[in-house]
Amino acid sequence: MPQFLDTREADFAPRFTALLEMKREDSPEVDDVVAGIIADVRARGDEAVIALTSRFDRLDLTPETLAFSAEEIAEAVAQVPAAERAALEHAAERIRAYHLRQRPEDESWTDAHGATLGWRWTPVDAAGLYVPGGLASYPSSVLMNAIPAQVAGVKRLVMCAPTPDGVSNPLVLLAAHLSGVETVYRIGGAQAVAAMAYGTDTIAPVDKITGPGNAFVAAAKRRVFGKVGIDMIAGPSEILVIADGDNDPDWIALDLLSQAEHDESAQSILITDDADFGRAVAAAVEKRLETLERRAIAGASWRDYGAVITVRDLAEAADLSNRVAPEHLELCVADPVALSEKITHAGAIFLGQWTPEAIGDYIGGPNHVLPTARSARFSSGLSVLDFMKRTTLAQMTPAALKAIGPAAETLAVSESLEAHGLSVRARLDRLNRPATEEGGA
Repeated sequence: MPQFLDTREADFAPRFTALLEMKREDSPEVDDVVAGIIADVRARGDEAVIALTSRFDRLDLTPETLAFSAEEIAEAVAQVPAAERAALEHAAERIRAYHLRQRPEDESWTDAHGATLGWRWTPVDAAGLYVPGGLASYPSSVLMNAIPAQVAGVKRLVMCAPTPDGVSNPLVLLAAHLSGVETVYRIGGAQAVAAMAYGTDTIAPVDKITGPGNAFVAAAKRRVFGKVGIDMIAGPSEILVIADGDNDPDWIALDLLSQAEHDESAQSILITDDADFGRAVAAAVEKRLETLERRAIAGASWRDYGAVITVRDLAEAADLSNRVAPEHLELCVADPVALSEKITHAGAIFLGQWTPEAIGDYIGGPNHVLPTARSARFSSGLSVLDFMKRTTLAQMTPAALKAIGPAAETLAVSESLEAHGLSVRARLDRLNRPATEEGGA
C-alpha cells in the first residue's frame, strides 16, 4: 500500500519531507566501474568497445559491424506493421511541428552610443543519441531526442542502441530513419557514451550526448560532461496528479500506474482535496494491479514510493506540488488553467482530465525528456535550444569606445588587471590625439 498523508495531521510536515528525500536512484556503486570502462575505451578504442559489447551484450562485433548497414536498417524497417509505422510517422510530424516553433532568432541592434550589439545562434556540429536496449527500448525516445537536434540544424546525428544477443527493435530503427539519424551503432552502456565522447578509429566523437539510460550510462554521462555537453542526469520516472473528487477514480489510477510501470523506483503521487476520492483511487490502483502486464514492477513502485496526500484546498495542493517539482504534473480539476498559474516548478503540465500524461509520452508534441528528482526547480525539458549555442556579438565605433571605454578602464584598474585597462587606454589615447599630431605621425 502507498503512504497516506493529510496536511491536517500533526505529523504531516516530517512525513512529507521524508517523502521528498526518499532516495530512488539506482543504488549500486557504479562510478569506479564506469571510470575503468571510460579509461579502457580511451586507451584501446574499437578494441575495448568490441570486447565490452561481447561481455555485456553477448554480441561479437568487428569495426566493420559496429554500425548497422543501410541494408540491415531497411530490412528491419520493412518488418514494422503498417499501423505502428503510421502512428510513429504521425508522432514524428507532431513533435517536429512543435519543436520548429522553438527555433530562436538572431538579434542585432545599435545602441545610443553607436555600438552594435547582438547574438547569433548556431547548432552543434555533431550530436549522439543514446537509446536503451532490451525492455527499455523506446522508439518514442528516439523521436524526442533526435528531432530537436534535426530541427536545430545539427550536421551529424548518430545513435547508439545496444542489441543484446543481436536482437534489435525495428521500431527504434524506423524512428531513427524518420528523425534524420545518420548512423546507428549497435553498442550500449558506458562504453557507448565513452566512444561518442572521445571517439575511436571507427566512431567519430560528437559534441553533445543526450538520451536516457541505466545507472552506468548516467554515471558515464556525468564523467564525460565537460568534454562534451549532455542533456541531463535523469533519474527514475515520476508523476504527480492533482485531482478533485469530480473524476473517475479508475482514470486517475491508470495515470498513476502509467509511470509506476516504468521502473520499481518510479514514483506516483496523488494530491486531492477529497479524502474519500483518494481512497477510491488507491482501491482502483490495487484492482488494476491484479491484471496489469507489468504488475510486478508497477506494484513495487506503488508500494514503496507511492503516496496519496489529502489537502485542505487546491491552493495548498499547488504549494505542495511546487515543493515536489515533479517531472510530470496532471491537473485534473475543474479549472486546470487557473491552477496551472500557481505552478512554478514542473517539467511538463497536462491540463484537464482529458489530457493523460501518456499523450505527452508519444504524440502530444512537447518533449518527454524532462527533469526528474526535483530538478524542475532549476532546469527544463529537452528542446531545440539544447542543440544550439548562442554567440554574442559586439562592435564598437570610435565614438562608442570613447563614450564607454573610460568606464571599462576604471573597472579593469579596480580589479588590478593592468593589461585589460591598457588595451582600452591605448585606443582612447589614439582617439584623443590632436588631429595635427595624428597627421604628422
